[in-house]
Amino acid sequence: MATSILMPALSPTMTVGTLARWLKKEGDNVSSGDLLAEIETDKATMELEASDEGILGRILVQEGTGNIAVNTPIAILVEEGEEVPADLPVTGEIKKTPEPSNQSDIKQHDRNGLSAKNLSEKKEGEAKGKRLFASPLARRIAKEKNLSLDHVKGSGPNGRIIKRDVDEAAQKPAHNASQSTAKQSESSALGKVERIKHSTMRKVIARRLTESKTQVPHFYVSTDIELDALLALRSKLNASLAGENIKISVNDLMIKAVALALRKRPGLNVQYTDDEMLHFEDIDISMAVSIPDGLITPIIRKADQKSLRQISREAKDLAGRARSGKLTPEEFQGGTFSISNMGMFGVRDFAAIINPPQAAILAIAAGEKRPVIRDNQVTVATIMTVTLSVDHRAVDGALGAQWLNTLKELVQNPYALVL
Repeated sequence: MATSILMPALSPTMTVGTLARWLKKEGDNVSSGDLLAEIETDKATMELEASDEGILGRILVQEGTGNIAVNTPIAILVEEGEEVPADLPVTGEIKKTPEPSNQSDIKQHDRNGLSAKNLSEKKEGEAKGKRLFASPLARRIAKEKNLSLDHVKGSGPNGRIIKRDVDEAAQKPAHNASQSTAKQSESSALGKVERIKHSTMRKVIARRLTESKTQVPHFYVSTDIELDALLALRSKLNASLAGENIKISVNDLMIKAVALALRKRPGLNVQYTDDEMLHFEDIDISMAVSIPDGLITPIIRKADQKSLRQISREAKDLAGRARSGKLTPEEFQGGTFSISNMGMFGVRDFAAIINPPQAAILAIAAGEKRPVIRDNQVTVATIMTVTLSVDHRAVDGALGAQWLNTLKELVQNPYALVL
């Protein structure tokens, strides 16, 4: 019996997604567990697995289509020898764009079967003498390849330019000649302006951080930490691990130190709700990783219970897969405390925005040589400034300061990290 393949909910907060690429084509045999398509969410690109067996009878949603609501049918699976029914019951719907604003637009929409958004793109293209009717994925790939869409012929519905068209155009010699005109820009009072549409991830980051800064009462506590003992320990550890192809980083050591500080002072391993405070037994550290469209926070679970060797391997694996969009939802959703390390950029100090619903985040700056006074003598030490951002609804100032002092003691006497 024919069944619908639906747009899956790949995370608890996912309501819409983009069908980036089909990995099967119409007529292909499908077995349970086969990879059918790549789905772009606000956080990552993930693969859709088949849960049934059969033949991919019809693809309902083309590559590059965005704003597809969860539970929207995207394809039809049939049995061997079965025809694809014309009246297959379906559930869900593609999230609609705003209705056209005038009657002429409505008539044009009805006649060509174009959405209001696609219609406006088409009109804009006609006005400029350029074809701009393209899928989001095609536009993104064209931008990455520095390829103008002016002379690319679309093979999708209603002449829409899709990924395949961009890939084919990129192989033609004419591509090189068009590189200089690939970017769309316009003149304004400020000179030429390039317009780049927000990605789904950028929109989500903007919304969540705005909510955090406007709804969560932040307070900040900073301290300077001497790193010389930690750096000496790191050198010894890496020398002993030379044959294992492992290199412990300062970030790995800070993850462990933060986790142990939370074990000693668990009052920061909490979340505030309107009715109660949630105290977590597990210490799950979210680490901010920069990716092309923004940032993502993969999680080191139970970091206080793991060795530095385990943390190093896990952190490198998670960061690598975060940058290639291969994390699964459970690897970046959750977490009880966050760290954001910008030391590699030479930043002297900064304050991070809390990652809700967590209660705190630690901003880690660069270690640098600074003068310090010991026994009334000026000497030089490697100093790192860290800043704790705290949700004042969940944690009071004294506890935040006490936790930061506990962290400082662990980092400056780092052998507790390996015992």
